[in-house]
Amino acid sequence: MHTLYDSDTYSVTHMLANAVAADVPADTLNEGEQLLIVPRLARHGFEIVDKRSGKEVYLDGSWAELFQQQISAWQLKTPTQEEVEDKLEQYAELAQNPVVLH
Repeated sequence: MHTLYDSDTYSVTHMLANAVAADVPADTLNEGEQLLIVPRLARHGFEIVDKRSGKEVYLDGSWAELFQQQISAWQLKTPTQEEVEDKLEQYAELAQNPVVLH
């Protein structure tokens, strides 16, 4: 997990894929054998928190890909903070989930 952007109004965190699955059930291993754990589905996502409303939206799949393209475009042409926040506001309109501590 990496925080990509943090301001008074928005926070953007890149969530890296960490789902793992075992190739072999652990109870079938012989003594001394180790369980091989590999990623089953390498998907990532972005969490955008609107600090004003206290809501967050999680982008994954095609939404995450679109947002990744936006980040790549920002890397080519450094935007102003206003331009970044205008774009984040568009995504934040999708936010329905209240931010909770866990």
